[in-house]
Amino acid sequence: MPEPPARRPLTRWAWQGAGLSLVGLGTLGAVVPGLPTTVFFIGAAACFARSSPRLERWVLGLPHVGPLVRDYRSGLGMPRRAKVAAIAAIAVAVTLSAFALGSWAVRAAVVGLGLVGVGYVGLRVPTRERVLEERARRGAP
Repeated sequence: MPEPPARRPLTRWAWQGAGLSLVGLGTLGAVVPGLPTTVFFIGAAACFARSSPRLERWVLGLPHVGPLVRDYRSGLGMPRRAKVAAIAAIAVAVTLSAFALGSWAVRAAVVGLGLVGVGYVGLRVPTRERVLEERARRGAP
């Protein structure tokens, strides 16, 4: 269950400002290749849970992003197709960046960070279908 909204106005405004900034980044991520979208909206929902229940409901009700945020909150992770798309986007962005950069050290750092990202998404983020199968096998909701 999310935390109740902050009582102090300044604290509430700070959380709300952070949430609005994350919504802006998430919106930008919807049009800029390689920039994530959902992770920013997950963060925005967390900020709004501490500042504005109305804005939190708005994020959770967004047509394309809301279900993904709700799934994340309930421990379902990402749909398999989204994981494949995320890993492919990381691979493309890292490849293009590695070719565009001059120094071998910077290229190696970009490739290394890309591998960390692929490893995290591939191994640490739960796959929605797998979680649902596991829950069905255990008889859990």
